[in-house]
Amino acid sequence: MPNRLATESSPYLLQHADNPVDWYPWGEEALEKARREDKPILLSIGYSACHWCHVMAHDCFEDADVAVVMNRLFVNIKVDREERPDLDQIYQSAHQLLTQRGGGWPLTMFLAPDQTPFFAGTYFPRTPRHQLPAFPDLMENLARAWYERRGEVLAQNAAVRDALARQQPEPDAQQKVSDAIFSDAVRDLAEAFDPVWGGFSRAPKFPRPGELFFLLREAQRGNNGQARDMALFSLRKMASGGVRDQLGGGFCRYSVDEQWAIPHFEKMLYDNGPLLHLYADTWALTGEALFKETAEDLVGWLLREMRAPEGGFYSALDADTEGHEGRFYVWTPDEARDLLSDEEYAIAAYVYGFDRPANFEGRWNPILARSLADVASELGVPEADAAVWLSSARDKLFAARETRVKPGRDDKQLTSWNALMISGLVHAGRVMGRPDWIKAAQEAVDFLHQNLWRDGRLLASYKHGEARLNAYLDDYAFLLDALLESMQAGYREADMAWARELADALLTHFEDPEQGGFFFTSHDHEALITRPKPGYDNATPSGNGVAAFALQRLGHLLGETRYLDASARCLRVFQSQLAKQPIAYATLLAVLEESWLPPRVVVLRGPAASLQEWATALMPTLGARDVVLSLPNGLRLPDALAKPESDQPAAWVCSGTSCQPPVIALSALLN
Repeated sequence: MPNRLATESSPYLLQHADNPVDWYPWGEEALEKARREDKPILLSIGYSACHWCHVMAHDCFEDADVAVVMNRLFVNIKVDREERPDLDQIYQSAHQLLTQRGGGWPLTMFLAPDQTPFFAGTYFPRTPRHQLPAFPDLMENLARAWYERRGEVLAQNAAVRDALARQQPEPDAQQKVSDAIFSDAVRDLAEAFDPVWGGFSRAPKFPRPGELFFLLREAQRGNNGQARDMALFSLRKMASGGVRDQLGGGFCRYSVDEQWAIPHFEKMLYDNGPLLHLYADTWALTGEALFKETAEDLVGWLLREMRAPEGGFYSALDADTEGHEGRFYVWTPDEARDLLSDEEYAIAAYVYGFDRPANFEGRWNPILARSLADVASELGVPEADAAVWLSSARDKLFAARETRVKPGRDDKQLTSWNALMISGLVHAGRVMGRPDWIKAAQEAVDFLHQNLWRDGRLLASYKHGEARLNAYLDDYAFLLDALLESMQAGYREADMAWARELADALLTHFEDPEQGGFFFTSHDHEALITRPKPGYDNATPSGNGVAAFALQRLGHLLGETRYLDASARCLRVFQSQLAKQPIAYATLLAVLEESWLPPRVVVLRGPAASLQEWATALMPTLGARDVVLSLPNGLRLPDALAKPESDQPAAWVCSGTSCQPPVIALSALLN
């Protein structure tokens, strides 16, 4: 019979609803049972698209004998890390403390009834392998330790709580940072840079868009050619690898090898929003077709597979189909040859690497192994003909792939991840001249406003018509930043009004007004064993970094010192960590840069048609520090933006508290 997870809405929890494990969702019922029975908690955290979560589920949680041990010894709680990032943050940090190494998913934690962890791990098998103990044996040993060596466990628990409390940042009046912090960050990245394949680590390799954003900003700020080259080289290699879906568009979460060739095949919304922003910018910077095609294909995937009827975006696609990782995406040469003409196969095999040794379990995950120009030259055919054959080959391969069993889709819509995608989509639409993308992004904004904004507060998740869960810092911060990006593509009065409400809610419900910075959970959130205030970037940018960045920009736009002061307090509380390890705080580096030299704000005012012409002409001249608002006549505007209306367009260029006289000629503005 289904367990208690059967009534949950999370696709991940529902995947475990038929396990023989007596699972509880996180909540008072399970926690009270653990306290009442003095029974330790087995906490398992994962997400629906996670390959190793599926492996452990099949190996352990679906096994009746393993479930008997779990049910006898523990109160078993299953958590979707995407719905409860607060719990995931806390227990990933605890894993780091207890094991002295990074965690991941599935995260397997053993807790005392007061929620303090006393043992941590990730994946465990049913029988011993990979130098890991058998999960049933591990559970028996840990239960024995809880009941027979309680004093040792409680002493360790006290130390864990103390260590978690000490992780909170505090202002350091003695710590000063100088302009050298930016060159230090570039140096650190250069030392980690892979000059052969790009990226900043050995295998596994993650996209790490925050570091790439920093490098592109630094290339502009300091005219740093090394920063520019590392970013562009890495983005080219990623776009040419199998971590990008060469047939269907979009990026998988990371590559298991150093060449970006073989991913874990899950596709996450939160990766693809920032990557879309980056590829649009690099196309604008270089004009390279690879960057343009990568951005266009990504949006094609997004609108085809990830867009909900209401206008929001789904969370993720699974790595597995029919019990096998990557089956949907990979090919044998015979499968491809049978679909294509001789000319099409000759081109596609060389371009996608089908002529090389199999790169994934005896099959081929397509990569861009050679350029089309090189293949055409090798085969002695005109490049124009080769392009036609490759295009038709790709269309045929994609159509055939669409008939396969598709990966599962996590169809919940998360506020924070939608905000990251809105920001990337609307930015790419503006940079690449795609009003249809801007429209899709604004429709997603309207979906969030209508369905996840209640009585001045955000909710975190939406599925099947129901919004739920008290929102987190990331939800507010990412959405505020997305609205600022959206208003540059098409100003709407409702967006500015909502941005101000979100900014005020951030200050009211999340800020630490004494020490500075923002807690990850609101002041009225459920009390947990610690309350993080994270400043470093992870797979997603830091909520504190994005909050400070967006508040600082909104403060400059509106002349609102409350927002500027809150941003400054946030920057100050993380200054010590920023100085010690700058590149871990890439988003806060952007805040620091704009705190020293405020963004350049260009306000265009006049007839709508003329403003569009001016905005289009301005686009190639803009940098990362530029904010452009086109405000047609007839809008109701905040006082700071209420420039006089006219029959002719005019521009006001401001930085900080200083504005130049209005410019009434486009040529003068461009100069």
